[in-house]
Order: sequence, then C-alpha cells, then structure tokens
Amino acid sequence: MQNKTKSSKIGKIKEDDLLTIRKFSEITGINQSKLRYYDDIELFQPAMRGDNGYRYYSALQTTIANCINVVNSLNIPLKKFWDFKEKRTPEQILDLLHNQKTDLDMELFRLQRAYAITHIYSCLIQEGLLADEENIVSRPMAALPIELGPSNDFSSGYFYESYFKFVEKMSERKIDSAFPVGGYYNDINALSKTPGQPDKFFSLTPLGKEIKEAGEYLVGYTRGYYGKLGDLPQRLRAYANEHGITFTGPVYEIYLHDEITVEDPNRYLIQISVPIKAKKTIHKK
Repeated sequence: MQNKTKSSKIGKIKEDDLLTIRKFSEITGINQSKLRYYDDIELFQPAMRGDNGYRYYSALQTTIANCINVVNSLNIPLKKFWDFKEKRTPEQILDLLHNQKTDLDMELFRLQRAYAITHIYSCLIQEGLLADEENIVSRPMAALPIELGPSNDFSSGYFYESYFKFVEKMSERKIDSAFPVGGYYNDINALSKTPGQPDKFFSLTPLGKEIKEAGEYLVGYTRGYYGKLGDLPQRLRAYANEHGITFTGPVYEIYLHDEITVEDPNRYLIQISVPIKAKKTIHKK
C-alpha cells in the first residue's frame, strides 16, 4: 500500500484506520459495485488507493456512507444531497425532505390508485372464471361502493352519447376513468323494457359515494358486447316467478370480463344482479 494519507477535518488518517472496499461494503451495506461507481463519477471517493489500485476507506467515511443510505432510503437522488454535502445545514436538509415528502405523497397516491384498480379487476376476473353461466342463481353478495353518473338519454339512438357524458361527469368529480364501468337500472321493469340501456352508468371506484347494498341477489350471466343482454332479463323473471321470488331494488349490470381480458367483444362476460326476497310460505295446521 502507498504510504500516503489524506487529511480530514478531524485529523490525519492512519493506515491502521483504513478499511478495504470489501470490509467497508460489509459495514455500510453499500455494495462494492456502487462504491466503485461513486468513485468513478467522483461522488464519493475512497480515502486512499494502494499501489495495486485497491480502494481503501477510512472509518470516518462510514458517517458519509450512512448519509448515502438515508438519502437512498428516502428515494432522494444522491446528486441533490451531494450538491451541498460539504456545507449542509439543518435548514437545507429540512427543505430537501419537505420537497421529497411531496414527491412521495404523489407516488403513494399513484401506488394506491394502481392497487385499487388491480384489486377490482382481479375480483371481477376471478368471479367470472367461477361463474355458473348456464344457470340463474340466488346468492348473498357483499356491499360494493360505486359512483353513479347522471341519468342517461338514449333517444338519439346513439349508445355512446350517454356514455361519453358519463365519462365527462366522472372526470369533473375526479373519478379515475381506469376503473370498470357498469350499468344501473331503476328496477327489473326498466331492465326488461330497455335491456342494454341502463338508466345510469356507474364507476366501480372504491371512492364511490353510493353503495350497492349487501344482501340476497338473483344473479345471471350472459356473453356479448356492451348493451347486448340477449334473453337474460326474461330468464331472470321466469326464475323469479317459478321460485316465488320478489325483486326489491335496482338492477346492476357488471362486465366481469371485458376488453381487458377478452379479445372478441362478443365474448365479454356480463353479470346481472338484482336484490330479492323470497315469498313467505304459509303452513296450514
């Protein structure tokens, strides 16, 4: 090793105080390749180089290494910290942290949004894979937050005119357009009268101000493009009549499999659910 030392603010560096890059890496947790990279770009250099070119660090440099680890943990670009490393003050670091907090808040919001969208699509796709497409079934369903849009008007004969108005309204309310969209019918009569033309659209956003109530629902499935429900409304009514079931609320149309999962639009999987109650059976003595 070269018999040279670098001066420091605390004193002279003794050769016995020097650490190999391997040992320094073990102590600080900064891998050797990063240490070499920091040296190459003159961001953080070793205290000394030996005749063989090996890098040696002083024990005092572990304090700077700790700064690097903290800055990296906070996802702050190291260059921002290094710009005033030599003459840093609490005020400068506080300002840096405040700016980083703003960036982290935005990133956290992005991750929460991505998680929510991932969760709702995963639930819909999984439910579609388990769906009994051939049969009408009565089963309990959990509560589901939704955001209802304005009343639809299909008098122009153009389906997407109402849908575009819904999208505009959701944008005004800061509701993310990436969440799935469903159809809301005021009751079973509205579904039977104008199937595929819901009274309102709704977003399956977890921030929705309305709730699809938990309870017992009559549920059926069909496949087809948007607005194409086939004979599903008739099948729901027939099942209800046969089993003495009364419809008690609005109808919800949800696409479990849409363009996200299915290439052929005619193969989209649609779920229709409507709250019900069974007629009480009177037992004669």
